[in-house]
Amino acid sequence: METKSWKEIKDTVYGVKGTERRDELERDFGGFKIGLQLKKAREEKHLTQAQLAERIEKKREYISRIENNGSNLTLKTLYDIVEKGFGGKVKIEIEI
Repeated sequence: METKSWKEIKDTVYGVKGTERRDELERDFGGFKIGLQLKKAREEKHLTQAQLAERIEKKREYISRIENNGSNLTLKTLYDIVEKGFGGKVKIEIEI
């Protein structure tokens, strides 16, 4: 049995980079990674989801959804979480 790399599997199942389905996968994965980063930062600040939600005037369930799948996160909410919730700064990088 031949072992395939993760890239080969993605290319086979989702298409190569630049195809619509593959780009959608990459975007969804990017949102997932942001959710994980926010969860890690919240835990490092020793905050519960409820405490963070209170700081940014959202519901705890919303924080949970973001941490589990950041794809529905707006920029405003990202700034609120990082700045109001954690006292940090957001840096966004765009590649063209």
